Amino acid sequence: MNQEILAIIPARSGSKGLIDKNILPLNSHPLLTYSVGAALGSELITRVIVSTDSSKYADIAINYGAEVPFLRPDNLADDKATDLQVFEHCLKQLEVNEGYSPDFVVQLRPTSPIRPSGLIDECIKKLVDSDFDSLRVVTESPLSPYKMWRIGKDEQLTQLLDSEEFFEPYNMPRQKLPKVFWQVGTLDIIRSEIIKNMHSMSGERIMSYIISPEIAVDIDDLRSFKLAEEIIKTKNIKIFEDK
Repeated sequence: MNQEILAIIPARSGSKGLIDKNILPLNSHPLLTYSVGAALGSELITRVIVSTDSSKYADIAINYGAEVPFLRPDNLADDKATDLQVFEHCLKQLEVNEGYSPDFVVQLRPTSPIRPSGLIDECIKKLVDSDFDSLRVVTESPLSPYKMWRIGKDEQLTQLLDSEEFFEPYNMPRQKLPKVFWQVGTLDIIRSEIIKNMHSMSGERIMSYIISPEIAVDIDDLRSFKLAEEIIKTKNIKIFEDK
């Protein structure tokens, strides 16, 4: 496979829920380094970059083997900045400063640190060998949007989803409703031309890759942080040598 595949790990420092979430020690390693280790362990990823606004975070990332060729500007480090803005900035900096332009971009969010061995390369191969624009990891949802509601100002319930296929789906057994999936931050892969030309992080055709709910964790609070710790311990997930 003769492709230039860049892993970008977005790790801003301004988390409000868990302060310095991206560098909190998860089983003795800073959280963001699980994504660094997973990327470096891939046989197909050719370059690993951490996009951060913090020199402290940068030093940690470099110590674990990633590159931090520049710091992210403050306007792209608040909670209003989108993935697209961050990735467009990173790709533009690399092209202008180095003449470097990858074929594919892999997003590895630090907040989803659980990635079984071989997952990244399997997903890369699936996308490279396809005509899809991107690939996104999903897992089956235990909750159905057909049983979800909005509440109006007058306290009246309104269905979240209208359905012509089902009569009163909110009164139906969940097993009779369509399976639905929620996106996990474990892994996204995008053709770089989609980001550059379509200004999109997914494009029009998105390939699915389904993982077990047992390893689907997005860390956004202390409870989910502890859950990730427990999963890593019980499943004996090791992605780098102890430092």
